[in-house]
Amino acid sequence: MHIIVRNAKCQGHARCWSQAPDIFKLDEDGYILPGNINVAERDEFLALRGARSCPERALEIDRSSDHITNDGVS
Repeated sequence: MHIIVRNAKCQGHARCWSQAPDIFKLDEDGYILPGNINVAERDEFLALRGARSCPERALEIDRSSDHITNDGVS
């Protein structure tokens, strides 16, 4: 699973960070850092909570690559 980050939508509420500070990294003003986030399977619960807590919907959950193997075949 990975999280697609829409930086233009982030308003710096830091709710994602409050749910999962080890997954969501913020800049010094409280805005999420650019770049999508790959989430390890063990961290998916916290990542989902963090992404869903964003009132601006700046974080999109993408599970499309969940079943892709190392050789790219699903």
